[in-house]
Amino acid sequence: MQGHLRNQTLSVEIETACAHCNRPLHITLDSNLRWSLKEQDATPFVFMPDIDWSHFTGATIIDAY
Repeated sequence: MQGHLRNQTLSVEIETACAHCNRPLHITLDSNLRWSLKEQDATPFVFMPDIDWSHFTGATIIDAY
């Protein structure tokens, strides 16, 4: 969202672990909603919300659902 507001491409790196097997996961997500993984053999479920931001008026993303 910040990337769209600033008209910039931003990215975030998330370090986490699999909830099932506790293996480390390193996910990179950018403001164009592209994501990649450091671990080549991982296949996580990544949820990308489909929200029309031009009409969104909620206080948080939770309000969209």
